[in-house]
Amino acid sequence: MAVTVAVWAAFALGIRGIGTSSLTTMDAALIRFVTPLLLLSPWIPGTLRRLRGERPTVLAGMCAGAGLPFFLVAAAGGRLTSAALVGLVIPGTVPIFVALLAYRIRGSKISRPQVAALTGILAGVALAGGRPAGTGTLVLILAGAFWAVYTMSLRVTVLDPVGTVIALCLPSALVSALSIMTGAADSNLIHATAAAGDVLLYLVTQGAGVGVLAALCYPIAIRRLGSRTAASLGALSPVVTALAALPLFGEPFTGIPGFVLVIAGVVAFNLMPARSEGTAAHAADQSPHHDRPALAADGRLRT
Repeated sequence: MAVTVAVWAAFALGIRGIGTSSLTTMDAALIRFVTPLLLLSPWIPGTLRRLRGERPTVLAGMCAGAGLPFFLVAAAGGRLTSAALVGLVIPGTVPIFVALLAYRIRGSKISRPQVAALTGILAGVALAGGRPAGTGTLVLILAGAFWAVYTMSLRVTVLDPVGTVIALCLPSALVSALSIMTGAADSNLIHATAAAGDVLLYLVTQGAGVGVLAALCYPIAIRRLGSRTAASLGALSPVVTALAALPLFGEPFTGIPGFVLVIAGVVAFNLMPARSEGTAAHAADQSPHHDRPALAADGRLRT
């Protein structure tokens, strides 16, 4: 779980750091999505075979929610705000959107205590991300909505964690590469003007860290600690991000009341008893991977 929190913080710091590095946004995206494919290449043939059994809507949700569209929106928000807000707003707003999507799609009920927790999160985001970062905060909230779609897609996918990483990285890597090769997107990689240190840093943090380590470590943490403990410890990620942003980017740790509200809301939401999900959830539990962590309709991970 400590590795997962560190990787999540590295994602937020990396997104914020694109503007100060020698890489363009599309360069960073290419590194982010190609690196996991190289590291997980032995599993690609098996994943491609299993993709035939996956619904197109689920694949689209995964690819949009955690693939290139999400990355570009998050990067745009990072340029307009701070690393601390990237690390706070995106994961902080995911429970709100997941709860709303679950209510709209599955008819899942939202209890009054859950509404109170989600309201606290929303109030905290408003406090932490007010002007002059208002526009950037809205962009980060949109990125949180993308990630919520990914979360809901994970709830019903037939793919295991490795297969999920490959499935979302393949189209994102192809589109990133085509955009750079056709000149549709600026690139310093193709002109060999990107600093080697920046390339290596993003290979380790975004490619191997976010792309592979987090995807594998979080399920392990859930199995060992339990979903509630793991999800609650995950709320430490914004704090780690904010503290690391001070020496790295010179960003002061401001908006503390907003941070406290968001983190308290996320922890409270994750500690609340999960509601019954009905027959649809029971059917999903009978998938070929019922032994791996599944996502409850309210967005929390359960075993």
